[in-house]
Amino acid sequence: MKLMKKDMGGAALMMAVAHCVMAAGLQVRLRLMVPTVENAVSGNAYRPLDVLKTRAGISVENGNTDAEGRLILCDALFECASQAPDLLVDAATLTGAARAALGPEVPAVFSNDDGVWAELESASRAEGDPVWRLPLFPGYRRLLDSKVADLNSTGSEAGAGAITAALYLQEFVKGGRGGAA
Repeated sequence: MKLMKKDMGGAALMMAVAHCVMAAGLQVRLRLMVPTVENAVSGNAYRPLDVLKTRAGISVENGNTDAEGRLILCDALFECASQAPDLLVDAATLTGAARAALGPEVPAVFSNDDGVWAELESASRAEGDPVWRLPLFPGYRRLLDSKVADLNSTGSEAGAGAITAALYLQEFVKGGRGGAA
């Protein structure tokens, strides 16, 4: 955990976006949620395989205590989605799997909306700031199945960690439109 000082990059990015929107005086309804958590060892810390209940009423088997971000993001995303926004964007330093796949300079993007992705990709190219879309492959949804809860937070098999993380979060924004970086 010595190197986890950057594990707040998504939150910092979204606060910067909110600042830019406000500074530009854009006439938009903007709601920013920045869920935070400390992953520390203690006698009352949750343990691997604990079953947690989410705001959505979905029970989640904690597959890995080091994947705490998705355990708080699911509640924040559910709350945001319940407000029926025109667009919902999540940015997070969620998995090492995305970095392993794409390296340190190309962020992975998941989007359930081709139009949103097209706009993001166009902006990426125009600014010379690369991003790469990874699939929300439905065939991997089964990897999140749990025998003791509605979902397992990290999946049941090695591999596809970035995709299963995105599929896990997608469970909390059913029917929503947007993208996650």
